[in-house]
Amino acid sequence: MSKPLKRYEYVGPEDLLELTESEPAGSSISALSDIEQWAEKTDQFASDPVVATYIIDTTGRLRIADRHCEHVACASGRPVLAAGEITFEGFGSNLEVVEITNQSTAYCPEPTCWTVVEKALAAIGIPHPDGFTTEFIFRRCESCGTVNIIKDDWYSCAVCEKELPE
Repeated sequence: MSKPLKRYEYVGPEDLLELTESEPAGSSISALSDIEQWAEKTDQFASDPVVATYIIDTTGRLRIADRHCEHVACASGRPVLAAGEITFEGFGSNLEVVEITNQSTAYCPEPTCWTVVEKALAAIGIPHPDGFTTEFIFRRCESCGTVNIIKDDWYSCAVCEKELPE
């Protein structure tokens, strides 16, 4: 029996949930051509490389949006299996993922979510790294509630300086 996939609920500020009413959901990607259509429609390939916000929805499908889009809007406020930033380079048969992270303070996905990201990218058939090019670890401060990104094994809240749980 396989272990159920971890779902990440939205943990960000309440006011950002309102974006799900005004911003469109991320574009669903099931083939390389979907990435190119999204990039052309949103004028993303005016620059190369292209950085985008991404989520893996609970069906295992990649969804992408402009990098300035909040993850919660990309996911329409729903739970995700993974979230972060993804960088595409090239075009046509040369299109590839050159960088990918799990950086999302909206969902705080663990580095172990790579397995679902890799599966989604493999299903699309896009070349990609063997893992996150940068991994992030998140902790919520038990004193002030701030979501912190852990850097250099420093488990201290950036706002109130209280110790964070390891």
